[in-house]
Amino acid sequence: MNCSSILTLRLTSLLVLGFTLLVCTAPVLAQGTIVDHTCTDVTEIPESAIETAKADLHIGYGHTSHGSQLTTGMTGLVAFANGGGLGLSHPTDIFAWNNGGTGGALDLEEGDGYGTGWLDHDCGYYPNWVDETEEYLDDPSHADVNVIIWSWCGQVGSQTEQSMIDNYLAPMTQLELDYPGVMFVYMTGHADGSGEAGNLHLRNQQIRDYCIANDKVLYDFYDIECYDPDAEYFGDRFVDDGCYYTGGNWAIEWQDAHVEGVDWYSCSAAHTQPLNANQKAYACWWLWAALAGWDPETAVCDPGDEMVRRPVLRQNTPNPFNPTTTIRFTISETCDVTLRIYDVKGRLVDTLAEREYSHGSHSVSFDADGLPSGMYFCELAAGRQTDVMKMVLLK
Repeated sequence: MNCSSILTLRLTSLLVLGFTLLVCTAPVLAQGTIVDHTCTDVTEIPESAIETAKADLHIGYGHTSHGSQLTTGMTGLVAFANGGGLGLSHPTDIFAWNNGGTGGALDLEEGDGYGTGWLDHDCGYYPNWVDETEEYLDDPSHADVNVIIWSWCGQVGSQTEQSMIDNYLAPMTQLELDYPGVMFVYMTGHADGSGEAGNLHLRNQQIRDYCIANDKVLYDFYDIECYDPDAEYFGDRFVDDGCYYTGGNWAIEWQDAHVEGVDWYSCSAAHTQPLNANQKAYACWWLWAALAGWDPETAVCDPGDEMVRRPVLRQNTPNPFNPTTTIRFTISETCDVTLRIYDVKGRLVDTLAEREYSHGSHSVSFDADGLPSGMYFCELAAGRQTDVMKMVLLK
């Protein structure tokens, strides 16, 4: 299971009502994407998918030095794409990102590294990373955050099979249950030169197997480091985080054989070579586009480059709100649409729409007058597909 066969599974919203029994779960987002070395061709991502990701996603990313490869690579990609690297011809600064999404950029807030601020350190520090995730998401200033991703540094190789469950897989799953409006992205740890028989490889495979078996979203950091851009595999040659393997360095070798500024770009890359951070950045944008609804297997572009895809709810504005807000959504074909609001206990509080809509973008107002402050979930059902977002009423 990889990006050549991304599985976009149905969204789930179970409401069982009775006179004596109420069993319900709040709606959850779609899951089931593995982003690995097969997801590093950034030229395959449609411009419309990039723009949708920037419009819809609000990301919190906790990491330390190894995890910075993603964001330093993303930063370098902006100028590289502007200069026509890889033959890209998108609008200027299409790959821009910042905390807040100002100027039409992707909204991504980096954690405080080894500091004491939001999402500091990385997911090797248990239970700190779990506590900090809860603090971050519970704070009203992060009410729009709908994606959380934590990186590892060097701790995966020291985990046992059980401690990986106790300190990472089980807590991540619990966070998914506690925050159904947020997509949690799993990640593997960086290569350490111990080879396919090493504990690092086994634990990374444990994470990957768990994500495949349970339809999670995985950014496979390790897998990306095991392949060069031509898909030559180095995982069986004791590759490490610097891209060194038995016999050479795959990144340096590839860089030397290709043109800087055309085939690859220089960027600050902690512990590794620029090309590795390039690959990580390309995979990031594949991930963001997939989370926003792009599926390379099924996405179709019309002559106007409007991507035909699953129904998408855009973040309500304003958010937080009091007491009114506007909810926007896009559907790819004319169909029956239902738009409902639930509270955090899964109880239906309002039905905003229940009729046929034509394909395209639409908006509906929600008036929460009389409702208490708190988090609410908006569920869009269009035909047989669903999307969900969270909103915060703050009086």
